[in-house]
Amino acid sequence: MRAYFAFTKKELTEYTRNFKLFLAITLFALFGIMNPLTAKFLPDLLANFMPKGITILIAEPTNLDSWMQFFKNGTQTGLFLIVILLSGMMAKEYEKGTLINMVTKGLPRRTILFAKFTGALLLWTVSYWLCFFITWGYTLYYFPDGTTENLALAVVSLYLFGILLIAVLLLGAVLFKNAYGPLLFTGAFLMVLFLWNLFPKASEWNPLVLASRNMDMLQRALLLADLQKALLTAALLTVSALLAAVKIFKKTGL
Repeated sequence: MRAYFAFTKKELTEYTRNFKLFLAITLFALFGIMNPLTAKFLPDLLANFMPKGITILIAEPTNLDSWMQFFKNGTQTGLFLIVILLSGMMAKEYEKGTLINMVTKGLPRRTILFAKFTGALLLWTVSYWLCFFITWGYTLYYFPDGTTENLALAVVSLYLFGILLIAVLLLGAVLFKNAYGPLLFTGAFLMVLFLWNLFPKASEWNPLVLASRNMDMLQRALLLADLQKALLTAALLTVSALLAAVKIFKKTGL
């Protein structure tokens, strides 16, 4: 355990030195501020920029519009950003050969991978929940009368999907000793999830629903009972990706 905590500390230190932690926190904090601001003032901006003589009817913004922006930025930009930042989590280690000395001195390979996963998970956790709490605070400020049901389910679902992507990205980082391979591998995984939805009877098992139907969760069109199969699949895929990464890493050269 001591080696695990030491290597995890090393990962977090590197995230600080290469500014990945600063970049992730800054951008996710910016998202958190922009989500409610966009919902609040976008109708006024659209009205001001419309040509004279053209009138559009826009409903009064609500707190749901703020959370719509949160999930839009979280899935389209936030997850993409995290995957980009973490795509080279193993590439530099392979390039510099820093893992050779550690392994020859007795550091278990699974410890290296679990420490890598923990560091990446902490980066995602801090960034994501910072964005959430900032959005939550500003949403309460701008829309004090709004009520949001099932918010915890919607937010946690997207967070869990992010954990799944990190596990898949780590597996890709073990399979390919560069920064591009893991990106392509994760993209291929997402493509499989999208194709999965072509089969209606199997779509309820698709973990993609955790990141694509969050607004349905807020509007109670999708409840926890409806997500049990998708959550189970996400858990199994996460564990399977981690176990596969450990097994492959034990056999691969450094």
